[in-house]
Parts: sequence; C-alpha cells; structure tokens
Amino acid sequence: MENIFKEVAFIAYHFHWDRDRILEMSHKERHAWVKEISAINEQINKSR
Repeated sequence: MENIFKEVAFIAYHFHWDRDRILEMSHKERHAWVKEISAINEQINKSR
C-alpha cells in the first residue's frame, strides 16, 4: 500500500495531475509513468 502513495506523490509532483486522476490508473500504468518521469529526470540531470 505504501508504494501507491509514493507513485501518486511522484506523478502528482512532476506532472501536477490530481490525485483522483492518478488513482484511476492501474498500477501498471502508474508504474509506466513513474519510469517515464525518471527517464526524463535522468536526461535533465545528464545535461547539467
């Protein structure tokens, strides 16, 4: 259960989507967005 809070917080922080929108997603979809956001952050950090 703790992971769902981390996933929701992570996505909401980066994409500013509301909690309900994120909670409507399946775990698989949330996890995919978490991976995408992480990849974006990695690219940003490499270019600094």
